[in-house]
Amino acid sequence: MAARTTKQSSIPSVWARPQREADQPTLSRAMIVREAIVMLDAEGVEALSMRKLATRLNAGAASLYRHVATKDELMELAVDEVAAEIHVPPAQSADWRAAAAEAAGAFRATALRHPWLSSVLGQAGLAYLGPNLMAFSERLAALFTTAGFTKPSGPIDTLLSYVIGMSTTEAAWLTTVARSGETEADFIARLMPAAQQAAAAHEHLAEGYAEAVTATTDPVALRDEKFAYGLEVVLDGLALRLETPAS
Repeated sequence: MAARTTKQSSIPSVWARPQREADQPTLSRAMIVREAIVMLDAEGVEALSMRKLATRLNAGAASLYRHVATKDELMELAVDEVAAEIHVPPAQSADWRAAAAEAAGAFRATALRHPWLSSVLGQAGLAYLGPNLMAFSERLAALFTTAGFTKPSGPIDTLLSYVIGMSTTEAAWLTTVARSGETEADFIARLMPAAQQAAAAHEHLAEGYAEAVTATTDPVALRDEKFAYGLEVVLDGLALRLETPAS
């Protein structure tokens, strides 16, 4: 019996061990996670530490460790907490493409509200054991199964790989813009002449940059358009696989 307990407790995830009783009535795991998310949104992963978090909560670091053993565990909890914000339409949706696009857009919106999310999804230990991420995956699986995919893991992985990749790049760009202290439009206007000059020796690139310089498109709308284009390509591919399944 002892050997079984040791094996179970060796799983490196906060979801694999029971939550401890609170010894400080004013401090809870939920409170710790909420404050950690505030710090992550404002300052990024590198700035988050258990010591800084304890100071913000007016608590001792030892009190935090009674609820969350490590920073890795804290990241698992934070990832799962924000995953609750991602809406997936019901599996009974008549148009699976529209439903999948809505889910992808909800994921992107959540990732942009929390710029650290996409970059840490693959680094947060066994974060996918969390109840909110499990529920999110289950809803996607139900959606694609109802659409007719025999193995929903394929379209789920394909869709999320696109969304996470695009969101990571977009969040990094917006973080850079924010650090400049400029608006996105002003930041682009300042960089564009240098980019256009660098592209001048490349025929196809030069044409694209020339169009960008004269464009009046709002940067947010332009990012939305790029995301929507790539998403349509992904969904086109999935639709083709659905119509001509592998034998």
